[in-house]
Amino acid sequence: MWSTFLVTDEEGRTVSPAAAGTVGGAALGGPAQGPVGLTNLMSGRSTFGGNKRRRTTSTGHAMSEAQEGKIKLAFFVAIVGVVLTVLGVGTEFWVELSPSKSFYNNQTCLTAHYGLWKGCSKTLWVADIDPERESCGPAELPGESNCTYFKFFTTGENTVLFQKTTKKNLNVAAAMLALFSLFLMVMGAICITMALSKEILFFLKPGSVCFILSGVMVLLSLMVFHQSVLAFLASDHTVPLHHELSWSVSCIGCAGAVLIVGGILFLLLALPYSPWRRCLPQKDNSSS
Repeated sequence: MWSTFLVTDEEGRTVSPAAAGTVGGAALGGPAQGPVGLTNLMSGRSTFGGNKRRRTTSTGHAMSEAQEGKIKLAFFVAIVGVVLTVLGVGTEFWVELSPSKSFYNNQTCLTAHYGLWKGCSKTLWVADIDPERESCGPAELPGESNCTYFKFFTTGENTVLFQKTTKKNLNVAAAMLALFSLFLMVMGAICITMALSKEILFFLKPGSVCFILSGVMVLLSLMVFHQSVLAFLASDHTVPLHHELSWSVSCIGCAGAVLIVGGILFLLLALPYSPWRRCLPQKDNSSS
């Protein structure tokens, strides 16, 4: 009865329990070696699978809990930059334009503000304006507002405000840079999410590049937009205007800096060694 009981070794060969004991590493010599050999075979298979998993993670440079915490902290910094970018790009308070509050010689004055996608003109009461302020504004004061989207992206027409004409090419370039930066942020977020979920540090490198480039693109968009404002003001001098960059630009500037910092942090975490230990080596406590 027991002679017909067979087991299979790792290579798929059919052997007896005694032979299985030999495969498992035990010597032939007693009936108790069969179960021991079967146990060794099963443990050998499980060990083989475990070694395979360890080899996979070691090839991808598995991260420790401390590294994972640092990556999540750097990811939070990058997310702050992404939120600031979305807030700045989606609002139209990039620049405020306002003539003198006494230019129209009545109880109201006109101010305007615009961003990448649309512009708004607003009628304010002169009595609501700070007496020490010479120009009309700020745009946050209550008044009748009229907002329209720019036709740069539809019919290609320029917009006229206070008899001045916008520069379509510069405005479109600033908007395209902002959109491309958002695309890079999405790609960077995907890379960092893959690094955290798969525990592979390699994804930190493309993620850091994406966030650094997105921060540079955001700052370039801000510079191009500022040049478009200067070109807009120089298009006509009939109506003297006072201009100032508003809070949306502050969000964009801070976002660019935060994104670059976040990308640099990811790049430092992706290094196989600690740059702080290389720059500031610890002294040996045993040395006198």
